[in-house]
Amino acid sequence: MNRYVVTTANYMVASTVSLAFLLGRGVLGRLGPGVVDSLLEEAPEALSGGGFGSLASMGWAAVVGIPAGVLYFLGFIYLQKGVRDSGVSLAGSFSKLGVLVPMMLSILFWHEVPTPVQWVGIALALGSILLANLDVSRPRRAFAAFSPVLIMLFLIVGLAEFSNKVYQRYGSLEAKSLFLLFVFGVALLVSLVKSLRAGRIRSGHFLTGLAVGVPNYFASHFLILSLSELRTAVVFPIYSALTIVLISLAGWLGFGERLRVRERWAVALTVVALVLVNLQR
Repeated sequence: MNRYVVTTANYMVASTVSLAFLLGRGVLGRLGPGVVDSLLEEAPEALSGGGFGSLASMGWAAVVGIPAGVLYFLGFIYLQKGVRDSGVSLAGSFSKLGVLVPMMLSILFWHEVPTPVQWVGIALALGSILLANLDVSRPRRAFAAFSPVLIMLFLIVGLAEFSNKVYQRYGSLEAKSLFLLFVFGVALLVSLVKSLRAGRIRSGHFLTGLAVGVPNYFASHFLILSLSELRTAVVFPIYSALTIVLISLAGWLGFGERLRVRERWAVALTVVALVLVNLQR
């Protein structure tokens, strides 16, 4: 299918639902010139660790959300390419491994040093990347199986996750829906431009994108709800690890995908690594 059409329809659903939530809460009525003034006024203290107030957070939502939207678009494109080239199991595993990027950048910017157990998880995750991409059975051609698409998927999804971290670090929870609207809205605009340039838009491709958009949005919706009721150390290991398991089962049952032995080990290492890096203690 035309991946740009699928992506456009997907983000159309996400943007519509985000906008509906904003209208229901009356947040858009507070937008105005005062948002920019508040953002500039509070920026020095907020970025030093204080955080933005509710009005300035609306401006911060745009500052972080616009580039994040481009990353979300690219992440979805590379996910589709990864599924095509390497199958759903490896592509799903590498997209979930993206959690390592905000983790490492948090060490650099905010000195959030991982625990010893998390360092073990990071080491296993790096090992799974090497295992999936290097053909160790043929040392002279070890890099022949290297997949730049999977590495790009890992990095782009990781940077998109980091954008969420950046917003949450300084912005208020009240304006989080506006941040998501900027993210999904920008991703929608970029996707739409690419779709129009790609040529004819087939209805079947568009309807597929709409169907993808529903679980894509509500996965985030229910993740947020689960975080409000359960500890982070419980939610993220279950969410990440079981997602990879379910994706692998779907690839096997739905598409008859057969992973090579080293790729199976890479998926298994990814599951263990994600559990370890998400443990808070």
